[in-house]
Amino acid sequence: MSSSENLEEKYGSCPVIKTLEQIGSRWRLIVIHVLREGDLRFNELKRATGANSQTLSRVLGDLEEKGYVHRRVEEDSPVAVYYSLTQQGDELLSVFDELLVWGEKWMGDD
Repeated sequence: MSSSENLEEKYGSCPVIKTLEQIGSRWRLIVIHVLREGDLRFNELKRATGANSQTLSRVLGDLEEKGYVHRRVEEDSPVAVYYSLTQQGDELLSVFDELLVWGEKWMGDD
């Protein structure tokens, strides 16, 4: 058995790798981070993230499908759509807190 096969066996079911595969894109991480503010409408998310409409729509759909984001439609006139973190998404925020600490230490003001 080669060393690469050993690594694949070792890390193929690793929870860290699986989590990164679920949330590891730049835009997914940004959206989750911004949604820590609470319920936000699409255009609020668009302004806060800097994503274009197509990218944001795709990312929100992905995150909703995976169970990290909840989409709520209010049928008032005009119709309002809000996005928020689910419990699963909310529990990721402690990871972001740790990234903040690491980033402040190692990323500096460069």
